[in-house]
Amino acid sequence: MYADCNAGCDGLNKPKSLMYSTRLGALYNYDSSKIFDKSWGLELKKNVNLIFTSPPFPLNRRKSYGNKSGKEYIEWLAPFAKIFGELLTSDGSVVIEMGNAWKPGEPVMSTLSLEALMRLKEEGQFHLCQEFIWYNPARLPSPAQWVNVDRIRVKDSFTRLWWLSKTTRPKADNRRILREYSKDMKHLLRTKKYNSGRRPSEHVIGERSFLKNNNGSIPSNVITLANTNALDDYLEYCKKNEVAKHPARMPIGLAEFFIKFLTEPGDLVLDPFAGSNVTGYAAETLGRRWVSIELDPVFAESSLSRFSSSEDENKVNFVCKKIRECVIDR
Repeated sequence: MYADCNAGCDGLNKPKSLMYSTRLGALYNYDSSKIFDKSWGLELKKNVNLIFTSPPFPLNRRKSYGNKSGKEYIEWLAPFAKIFGELLTSDGSVVIEMGNAWKPGEPVMSTLSLEALMRLKEEGQFHLCQEFIWYNPARLPSPAQWVNVDRIRVKDSFTRLWWLSKTTRPKADNRRILREYSKDMKHLLRTKKYNSGRRPSEHVIGERSFLKNNNGSIPSNVITLANTNALDDYLEYCKKNEVAKHPARMPIGLAEFFIKFLTEPGDLVLDPFAGSNVTGYAAETLGRRWVSIELDPVFAESSLSRFSSSEDENKVNFVCKKIRECVIDR
């Protein structure tokens, strides 16, 4: 599926948009809204099992990753509905993180994220399968003016992830993401003693079904992950090579959760707003094929460090020795 990436910087056959590839995937420096202008993009049609992505948030302040604001954000995101629909398999899914936004200069929240989601859902004729919350207990207090200075709001410490699909029954299996049983549950399974029967809520709990060992508990739609890994390979690479680090990186556990839940080994995962390529690396480690697209060549280059460990370094094919010296067709 992936174009040859062994040609050098001056090679006539070098695909100018390809940054690097691995055994299972490839990262392209390209505008994902124009994906079907490329042969490799056309090959993805109807072949993507999961689109897992975190597009730039509709923040009031411009960030280095090129976020839009206001109604401009909705108009920018909406056309991706059709693109996503053409890329997905019949039972494929889209999981998209939508960050919270605030009205400029006011201590009230904006509905832009929700409006953008509804526009995406309607234009793509998607079903909303489920809402998820990513709670980050280590997140710094924000918005700073209303939380730290005026002290009239509490810190905003979660974002939503929305699971969409073209069908009401997309590929999914929660047995792939079971959590380890708690100490108390392990005790119940061991002793087989449980007070079954009708509860005040009028639910009837059967002893046999409750005490069945399912090898783990079903997780909830609230995912708690602290984003505090300050000394990883990615940041070390950025520091050593004096390149800008992506300011909005998600923990790898978040990508792993949805990749395990909604795909099987060998399936294809796409991230059209790759950033530091957390999605691609998570897919690689889980045995899924992947394609990531990142518009900014500096962020695309620094994402190489995700594969820089001794275990992975011999599996990466570089387009050229120094990515920024190549002529990138954006």
